[in-house]
Amino acid sequence: MKLYKKEGNVLHILSFPNENAEKGDYLLVEDQDAGKALIAQVIDVQFACIPGVLEELLRTLPDGGEPIQGEDIDPLEIAPHITYIQDASLLICKIRATLENGLLSPSSSWLPSRSQSTIKKLSIPMLMKLANVNGKLPITLGSTKDASLLTIDASAVDGTLNIITGKKGCGKSHLSKLLMVSLVGYKATVVVFDLNGEYTSLGLTADGKRNIHYDKIHTLTPAQNFKVALEQLHLNVVMGILTHALHLPGTSAREFRRIWKHLKEKGCLTLHELGEAIRNLNCNQHVRDALLSRYHALVNSGFFTDNPAEATLLDECLLKANEQGGAIIINLRNTSTIDRQIVVEYILGKLVDALQSWRLKAVFLFAEEAHLYLRETYWDDIVTRMRHFGIFTTFITNQPDTIRENIYRQADNIFLFNFTNEHDLDVVSRASRIDAETIRSIARDLPPHHCLALGKVVGDFPIVARIRPLDLKTMGETRLFFKNIN
Repeated sequence: MKLYKKEGNVLHILSFPNENAEKGDYLLVEDQDAGKALIAQVIDVQFACIPGVLEELLRTLPDGGEPIQGEDIDPLEIAPHITYIQDASLLICKIRATLENGLLSPSSSWLPSRSQSTIKKLSIPMLMKLANVNGKLPITLGSTKDASLLTIDASAVDGTLNIITGKKGCGKSHLSKLLMVSLVGYKATVVVFDLNGEYTSLGLTADGKRNIHYDKIHTLTPAQNFKVALEQLHLNVVMGILTHALHLPGTSAREFRRIWKHLKEKGCLTLHELGEAIRNLNCNQHVRDALLSRYHALVNSGFFTDNPAEATLLDECLLKANEQGGAIIINLRNTSTIDRQIVVEYILGKLVDALQSWRLKAVFLFAEEAHLYLRETYWDDIVTRMRHFGIFTTFITNQPDTIRENIYRQADNIFLFNFTNEHDLDVVSRASRIDAETIRSIARDLPPHHCLALGKVVGDFPIVARIRPLDLKTMGETRLFFKNIN
């Protein structure tokens, strides 16, 4: 390989037929005299545009594209050389860093010697070593193109905002489960909003036996084994449900607050007493109707109860997970849209309350298709205010345009699976940690179950890896009718 030209942070490198380089590969452009080297990533491979090649190709097929019959005479034996030149390729590479004295810098202003530089492939393990991705708390994501393992550090997803996105069926949920069980293995507290019931059996192996995570996976299904007694609720949590999930107007909210405090002082805070107090309220009819409609929404959800024996103490589940590590799976599979929003508001309110009082150190929140149950204003709330409290979120979606642009700009890590839709690629390319050309070029050609990892987890060096399989009962496979038909 030879250095051809440099334009900004883009290198053009000539590659010959016996040199195999593909999209996603890393190259080390080393200038021994200068004592420096450039680290560049191949983002596209083209034929080298060499003067005279087009004419030579046209001469070989003169008669309507049909080759001339007969014996080729090549007394000077130049045909192999011509073929060699015709098959030469041009590697379009993005400069990722400059290496000097074993240290990396993001600068791309240095120009290596065109004649004296040597170019060779840089293995992923060596790249990760240079980037100080040492894996003190290792999570093995899978294998790379050079057959090495891509191992990240669990601390790189601590305190961060992560996005896992790609078109359906490419392996997004599989990766989120891998990250989740790995964090649980390091005694982290994880809460999962499980929209399709895919995480409920992660305590079992693929053949249905208990695994090492069995006692740490706790599944809570609203209105079944997950109910809340009113007397256990703080007023601020209830007000959050009413105003954010049920959109209660301000005037009605003030009346509800007064009713709640009155019943609390009397020691008779139950669903029945709350309903009677609203019906007997001496106020504007519109206010009473607004309160009654919200009250019936709470009752019909089946999530609230007057029987303390039926109630699930979420604080106890969180405390246990905080001490030993564990995952609380909120199974929202058969929950209606309104009920789903009520449950999510309750969970987020309880998490913030537990974190503010330091009963909980921090929590990793995995949100599948969050646009279906999180209100619009919660995007900023979760990644700013709640992030400071200790809620570190991973969004998983196959509709990247449902996540606002400012969220992509704040994302610390993005795990990108295959996208062929130009609009989806444009949305994801707004991420601030990587250039748009890399995303558009590499993500479009990713095979199934291959992921382009971006961000802190890979030291800001985009890396393609095939996500490793899990011996877990994942429940996420698409049900097929013709699966077993030969």
